[in-house]
Amino acid sequence: MQTLTPRVYWAQRHKEIYLRVELSDVQDLDVSIKEHILHFTAQGHGAKGSNEYKFSLEFLEPVKDKPVFKATQREVNITVQKVESQWWERLTWQLKKPVFLAPDFDRWLDESDAELELKVKEDQITKVSMESRVPQDHFHNLKRGYLFMYNLVQFLGFSWIFVNMTVRLFILGRDSFYDTFHSIADMMYFCQILAVAEIVNPAIGLVKTGVIPAVIQVVGRNVILFVIFGSLEEMQNKAVVFFVFYLWSMIEIFRYPFYMLCCIDTEWKTLTWLRYTIWMPLYPLGVLAEAVAVVQSLAIFNETRLFSINLPWPLRMSISFALILQIYLVFMFLGLFINFRHLYNQRRKRFRTKKRKTN
Repeated sequence: MQTLTPRVYWAQRHKEIYLRVELSDVQDLDVSIKEHILHFTAQGHGAKGSNEYKFSLEFLEPVKDKPVFKATQREVNITVQKVESQWWERLTWQLKKPVFLAPDFDRWLDESDAELELKVKEDQITKVSMESRVPQDHFHNLKRGYLFMYNLVQFLGFSWIFVNMTVRLFILGRDSFYDTFHSIADMMYFCQILAVAEIVNPAIGLVKTGVIPAVIQVVGRNVILFVIFGSLEEMQNKAVVFFVFYLWSMIEIFRYPFYMLCCIDTEWKTLTWLRYTIWMPLYPLGVLAEAVAVVQSLAIFNETRLFSINLPWPLRMSISFALILQIYLVFMFLGLFINFRHLYNQRRKRFRTKKRKTN
């Protein structure tokens, strides 16, 4: 009986190496590790019939001496623990890959996917641990009911705004641009005042989202609505009001129903895709429209001196509110960057996690 080399497939995680030896009807199996070199010997049925098969692998980095292995009817599975949890650029010390070695694509992950898998496992362990320690939340259903009703009311409010503006646009054309504020402002006031709850909810732990992104969005919108549009009659007849309101409502008519379905553990894939995708063009456009509104208001604030700050003696000077708005413009685009990055990471995490679950 001649000695041959079997076909070996490998994959890795940060803590482990997986080897799959293509060998059936295995007998006299011996797997050992000495000085970070794995030695394999067995009799079995491989690609060239029943023979004795053996191979050795010198690993790239140190590994623990006790491999875990199990023979099935079709193959031998070997798990080797790494000494240090890290990602290897290759399996063996030698640069040239052995001819009998190939990637195990059934278990293959790149480094980023492996990190995501590790994080999911850690999150599951943490969740189980926390659930075992934290007492049951008796107000869980009450909180869900509140969040569902909040998102429902906001959805109805922004839907009314969007439909009303769309119908007026088709009927009146460009003329609808110039009286948008007088037709829509009351409902927009209601929705944006109610939106303060989106800062309170994460602050008290009702939802697991960041407080800072919510503050940036809610405060930014309310500055535009109450300070720029609400306090300046000259701004209320400008076309920019239409574009600001329309872009806000287009985003929200997809965001709020998505959150409503989350409250009842239901998902509509089309809505999920829209919620995590449509903001990518609309959110920057909305901020751009807000910036245009701020720029158009600067001359009015300079002329009327509204909200200007008069400093007491000995300074005896006045700070124009227009100057404050110019500084605010810088923070507006900084907020755009922060929120865009936050939302993009949410989208990336959402769809990568869904893809992993599907696979």
